[in-house]
This record gives sequence, C-alpha cells and structure tokens, in this order.
Amino acid sequence: MLRALNTAATGMAAQDANVSTIANNIANVNTNGFKRGRTEFEDLLYQTVKEAGARSSADSNYNVGTQIGSGAKVAATRKINIQGSPIQTNNPFDLMINGEGYFAIIEANNEVKYTRDGSFNVDNTGTIVNRNGKKVFPGVTIPPNTLSVNISEDGKVDIYTRGQIGPQNVGTIPVFNFINPAGLRSEGGNLYGQTAASGEAVQGIAGQENVGKIQQGALESSNVSVMNEMTDLIKAQRAYEMNAKVLGVADNMLQNVNNIK
Repeated sequence: MLRALNTAATGMAAQDANVSTIANNIANVNTNGFKRGRTEFEDLLYQTVKEAGARSSADSNYNVGTQIGSGAKVAATRKINIQGSPIQTNNPFDLMINGEGYFAIIEANNEVKYTRDGSFNVDNTGTIVNRNGKKVFPGVTIPPNTLSVNISEDGKVDIYTRGQIGPQNVGTIPVFNFINPAGLRSEGGNLYGQTAASGEAVQGIAGQENVGKIQQGALESSNVSVMNEMTDLIKAQRAYEMNAKVLGVADNMLQNVNNIK
C-alpha cells in the first residue's frame, strides 16, 4: 500500500508537468514562430520478484516473470517543429521561412541566437533588427534615401533609391539549420540557443539544399492547435484524477489496516 501511494504520487507529478506544458502551448497560441511542446514520459524502476526464465523447479522455468513498477516520470518536453501557417502582413521587413531553418540574431555580447520569428524592422541607423533591437545576422543596413526594399527568396536584400534605374544589393540574410533542431534550448523572447544535442549551426542560402525559402511580407504563426491542446488537457486531467483516486484507495486500505485490533 505504501508502494501504491508513492507510485500514484509519481503519476500525479508527471501529469502536473504535462498540464504545465499544455498551458504554455495554449498561452503561446498567438506567438509568431512558436513551436508547441510535447511532454514525454518513461516508467521508473521495477522490483523484480520473480525473474522470467528462472527455474521454477528442477526441470522447468518460469515462462513469465513478476515485476512491480514504481511509477512514471517526465522524460522530456520535445519541441514539435512543424511549420505554422503563414500570416500575410505586407510589411517589407516581416520575413517567414518556408521550410526548415532559423534566422540568426546577434546578442549584445555578440553571442548568436536563433529564431523562427521574422517580425523585423529597422533601427535609427537603418540596421535590420528584431523587436528588441537586436541585429539580424549578419547586420544589413538600409540607407536613409531608400524608397523600397525587396528581399528575395534566397535572402538577397535589394533597395531602390530615387534616381536609380536598377536595384542595389546591400546584403544577404542567411538561414541556419541544425542536425537536431529538437535539441535547441528555448531561451524566451522567441529565441533558441545552440546546445551539444542540437549540433553546430550550419549556415546556408535560403532555398538551397535543406533550408527553406524566405517569404517577404509574411510571418509564421504558432503551430499550436487549440482543439488538440484541449483534447490533451482533458486526457491529462483524467489521468491526474485516476492517480488521485488510486492515492485515495491506497490511503483507505492503509487506514483499514491501522484499524484492525
């Protein structure tokens, strides 16, 4: 009975973490480029009472063993990197990656972070930055006399100025990819950090090899489905309630034992 109490408690703790992940998904349903998380579980250690294959007598063996589990725990919260739907904005500095890959953002300490949120703009020097004023790698500057900006599918930034016949190229915005994007570390602010699990960032040209094309005047929406999250929330709630019920039953059984005279 004490084992049942502890086992049920691990199940409740695991479902509590599951609900927290679902809550974060729902909270970010309108966050540009957000990737939903999925809670993954694994079972805990087992007590082996009877080993399968052990001798049951002088001339026979147990065909099936006896093991008693000790519950479950959260093994990981995996990011599901399915692309979100495009949102047309017609803002020339709103960019979306159609396919795999990430934009790079330069932090104040020159550390590079990565994002799927392409809601960019220009600062007072004309440099393309994100909403927090951090430069978009590698640091493209738009001249003050620019009439219009065209960013092609391969990331080339061309400007048109008064009195100029053809476009002038002022830089290229690259797209980065990882061997294991699920291994990136979420750091808030729609940014991801590179880890040993994600592997080194590989810089590529948008639309070539295994990176997506850049779409100007559009943003990627969150890939969270409210209907799916609500379904998962109901499942998590029911699992939590069942574990709580087991906890109550084990407690009642223990109470009955204590009342025996």
